[in-house]
Amino acid sequence: MTALDPTAQQLAHALYRDHHGWLQGWLRKKLGCAFDAADLVHDTYARVLAHRELSGIHEPRSYLATVAHGLMVNHLQRKDLERAYLETLARLPPSAAPSPEARALALEALQEIDTLLDGLPAAVRRAFLLCQLEGLTHAEIAARLHVSVGSVRQYIARALRQCLELAA
Repeated sequence: MTALDPTAQQLAHALYRDHHGWLQGWLRKKLGCAFDAADLVHDTYARVLAHRELSGIHEPRSYLATVAHGLMVNHLQRKDLERAYLETLARLPPSAAPSPEARALALEALQEIDTLLDGLPAAVRRAFLLCQLEGLTHAEIAARLHVSVGSVRQYIARALRQCLELAA
């Protein structure tokens, strides 16, 4: 990443100085965790600075909240994914539980899959994850999501297509 020109540096400094505390509080209130909020504030400013068009930001708080909200949704989805994986592991007998290294690799793979599924409608993501993570049948997924079995088949096919296209 190249350095910002002096004007952009001033704009970045002002954006941070004027809104950092507000953004941190807003995220802390939404997440209920100061550590996660601090991480997302950092990620938000990194994302904003990467776009480099700081002079075009006319409503800074609205802009920061929009960027932070998207990052927060991704963060919460990843936490849900991790929680589902850990709950699945907890149901396994101790002799079948994977090693800590295998757990870490599996979580990393799940997060990569989650990234591949990013942008899909929530029902499509959920159907795919229920099938792949929890091993539910199409009928069980349809009952949970209150949709037809045909819709579940379409959702899973769509998610698989997206994974294959983005992984290629």
